[in-house]
Amino acid sequence: MKQALVSLLTLLLAAFVSAEPNYNPDRLPKGHDYFELRDGLANCQRKFTQEKSGRVIFLGGSITAGGAWRQHTCDYLTKKFPDTKFEFINAGIGSMGSVPHAFRLERDVLSKGPVDLLFVEAAVNDTSNIPQHPDLMLRGMEGVVRHMRRVSPLTDIIQLHFVMEPHMADYHAGRVPASIAQHERVAVAYGNPSLNLAREVTDRIDAGEFTWAADFKNLHPSSFGHQVYANSIARMLDTAFAKPGAAAAKEHPLPAPVDARSYAKGRFGDIAQAGSLKGFSLVPSWTPAAGPVQPNGKKIGVREGFVNVPALVGTEPGAEFEFRFEGTGCGLFIASGPDAGQIEFSIDGAAWRSLDTMTHWSSGLHLPWALILDDQFPDGAHHAKVRLAASNPPSQSSLRVFHLLLN
Repeated sequence: MKQALVSLLTLLLAAFVSAEPNYNPDRLPKGHDYFELRDGLANCQRKFTQEKSGRVIFLGGSITAGGAWRQHTCDYLTKKFPDTKFEFINAGIGSMGSVPHAFRLERDVLSKGPVDLLFVEAAVNDTSNIPQHPDLMLRGMEGVVRHMRRVSPLTDIIQLHFVMEPHMADYHAGRVPASIAQHERVAVAYGNPSLNLAREVTDRIDAGEFTWAADFKNLHPSSFGHQVYANSIARMLDTAFAKPGAAAAKEHPLPAPVDARSYAKGRFGDIAQAGSLKGFSLVPSWTPAAGPVQPNGKKIGVREGFVNVPALVGTEPGAEFEFRFEGTGCGLFIASGPDAGQIEFSIDGAAWRSLDTMTHWSSGLHLPWALILDDQFPDGAHHAKVRLAASNPPSQSSLRVFHLLLN
């Protein structure tokens, strides 16, 4: 009996061990790596080694905001350059893709001072948020990169493409995911290093190294998944930093735009500039009123930075405001919660057009959302009007604006 029990435990242990990931970060499942260095990282390498200082910013969505991959990467850089004083800045905000990145770049990145190395990721949220708009995926990512190049030509930029199940399905069908294809167009045009973690994770799972369900688990990765990301980033950085150091910093070139309508001059406009308020009011510190809960009984969520802050608020059909701007495009940075409604807008006296501000996630979260009204204007002065439309059900009739989006 005792021997039988020992044998059973041995079998169970063997089964447990065999179910562990068969993952070796240095063993490439198809014999090639998943990054392109292009113009490389010579400027930040020189800064880290010669001037012994570095400002590194991580711009992304929730996978960046709370992601262990980011801390692993900070630890890598600190260990790689032990005499360097680093400032690491987390500019990740949940739900944000390339379009909001482009408009918040001034506030969340450029305002921090000279940037030596910028990591940017948006493939997951672009796929989730704007799947029918590959044009916006391109304009958003080029907006980030071109704006950065114009203002800070010495900054090295790394573009990361994270994984989600639809990306894996695309690769299995022989397609490159639209968001990754569009972001890669930007990386190629501007010479940015990029790392396709979506392709790598797909290949490693296909090779039997680990599974999505048991190991990686979600587009918000498990601890194991974050370590996979960090290992691949470290492998890319090791290769880049193995190159001889540059004697002097060299500005990155500013090529012709890939899309002349990119959000390369995107910025936040002050909601206090809105005028002719009819049914809208400037609330100094908006917070959602106590109201309905989710079907599971949980409270409707909010995102940090989008609650207890100023907002332009309207709650009744017919409420209206207007604003003037210079540029080629405009939009609204809003909170789309369970009461988000239909809006109508008119620009330069044109016919009114309608937009639904409700999102797939709004029933459980006051979701920060970048809503582009139009980006096809001739460059110059423009006048926009926005109003709340009648909606069905009537409870979905609110609009909360935190920033005007101006390009």
